[in-house]
Amino acid sequence: MCVCVCASSATMQKPVCLIDTGMDGILRVKQKALDILQQIQNPVVVVGVVGLYRTGKSYLMNQLAGKQTGFALGSTIESKTKGIWMWCVPHPSKAGHTLVLLDTEGLGDIQKGDSKHDTKIFSLAVLLSSTLIYNSRGTIDNKAIEELQFVTEISEHIKFKSSDEVGDSAHFVKFFPTFIWAVRDFTLELKLDNKCTTEDEYLELALQLKTGTSKITTEYNLPRECIRNYFPSRKCFVFPFPTNPENLTALDHLESSDLLSNFLEKSREFCDFVFHESPVKKLQDGQTVNARVFGHLVKTYVDTISKGDIPCLENAVVAMAQIENEAAVKEGLQVYKSGMEQLKENFPVEVMEITAKHQDLNMTATQAFMKRSFKDTEGKHLKELEETINDLFEGYLRQNQESSKRKCEEILSQLSAEMATNLKEGIYAERGGYGLFCNDVKKIVDDYKKNTGKQVKAEEVLKDFLQQKSVDSNLIRQADKRLTEKEKKIAEQREKEILLEQDLMSKEQERLQLEQKMAAEQKSNLERVNQLKDKMEAEMRLMRAEGEKEMQSKLREQAALLEKGFKEKADMMAQEMREFQIKNAEAEERRSREFTSMMESMNQRHGEAMSQMMRQHQEQMKSLVRRPRNDGCVVL
Repeated sequence: MCVCVCASSATMQKPVCLIDTGMDGILRVKQKALDILQQIQNPVVVVGVVGLYRTGKSYLMNQLAGKQTGFALGSTIESKTKGIWMWCVPHPSKAGHTLVLLDTEGLGDIQKGDSKHDTKIFSLAVLLSSTLIYNSRGTIDNKAIEELQFVTEISEHIKFKSSDEVGDSAHFVKFFPTFIWAVRDFTLELKLDNKCTTEDEYLELALQLKTGTSKITTEYNLPRECIRNYFPSRKCFVFPFPTNPENLTALDHLESSDLLSNFLEKSREFCDFVFHESPVKKLQDGQTVNARVFGHLVKTYVDTISKGDIPCLENAVVAMAQIENEAAVKEGLQVYKSGMEQLKENFPVEVMEITAKHQDLNMTATQAFMKRSFKDTEGKHLKELEETINDLFEGYLRQNQESSKRKCEEILSQLSAEMATNLKEGIYAERGGYGLFCNDVKKIVDDYKKNTGKQVKAEEVLKDFLQQKSVDSNLIRQADKRLTEKEKKIAEQREKEILLEQDLMSKEQERLQLEQKMAAEQKSNLERVNQLKDKMEAEMRLMRAEGEKEMQSKLREQAALLEKGFKEKADMMAQEMREFQIKNAEAEERRSREFTSMMESMNQRHGEAMSQMMRQHQEQMKSLVRRPRNDGCVVL
């Protein structure tokens, strides 16, 4: 099957198999599907559907995709969908988001003969979806709820923390999806005691608990308690028959005119709700999941299940964080290197230009890192980015200096070409040659300064040139018969002063460049600190929002229990909420300490870098306070 994908619009023409079941019964992720997810950069809204086989799940998913055909529809007793299939389409109501539709293998297919396989499929649907649709037929009666037995086994097949015992499900509500119960071929009237009732009220009535502690009551309440606890955000839609019974086998080929109007109206209402109310997929701490991260999650969960282990939310997040943080470092470095390589084409440039470019790209690279990274709790990856950028900057500084040196040497070579010829031809060996030589040197120096401007190696190259020419100057001066011995000594002293002055100018240029580099480091560190503070504040807001969302959910459930007379259960929930608040406060405090530690480490690295540069600066200042004496010696 040919699948076309456009990364910008996240459009697939057809669904593809995301998770397949091998002949050995082991679940495997299809690489083609992962490749598609890698191409999509958008955050994802993941809508998965589960239910007994042959209940019309695939039809609903095709409607959500805006297509009449796509996911396979079955018209026989054979289950058509095998494993989990995926279809990525642009989100109809959330710009810049991708709607990922997951159609799962029908549960309860007798041909599989493996109830554990159904549990794995159901668990994966729960783990991967941000909205989970449970599709059933007829009514929501006790039999329908018992058929949703998988919900009672979730805590045995999913763990929140690696240290949790199986069955510890207190935190599941943080990451479990919104739950929609879609009842197909519904023929009853929505009435209670001769009063009209809503679909949601119909669902809540079906989930109502019975009082008592008998075995029968406990077994009756168990699946209902699980649904209420795990899926506090729930919705119900009841669909009438779509068409006449004889047309049901060709549902995917029927025109809208062949479908009953009340079914079409309910389908539109269902789609509108999913489009506008389904949340973006997030990790347990509120971190938004994009298609790339979603692909990593799929791979992590499936690999864990295939090994016979229990998927752990915390381990999955840690694994995702490692992958994404490493990628975030690479992305930040790519931003930095790409910009500096463009500047490199113009080498040599002034120190101010290269440091300004470094500051700008350093900030942009850090922003790119911050945007993609998450749970870099010890700041290890941020440190890696920072240190690598500093090493790269040092490298670009050296390359710029080498380029500047070559250019300055080329300029001097061109300007002194005539002098080199004169030296070979002995022009300066004649009487008065010393004066001619000094005039030529002065002209070369004046022209050189006009041509080199603010080249970073201008003074150093000129210093080396004058030192080289001092050998020729000494020979020419000693050989010039026009000069008296006194004049020769004065000339010699003047040359020493010129050489010393040029040495000081070279050191002064290095000092100014070092000060510019120090200023750049100060500014870069300030920007890094501000970006880290912004990220910390954003993460803390997310943590509080997620905690508040869970607390509100628990409060609603507690109020419902009290209203129905379940005081003991309500009291237990009150204790659970107190513990939840304590754990939330501890988690917030722990994350705050981690950020503080990261900030301290960052400032420590900055302090060490500044101290090293300050030592260099002090050495430079010592050399700059040296001044020549009239006898040519140097004093402090």
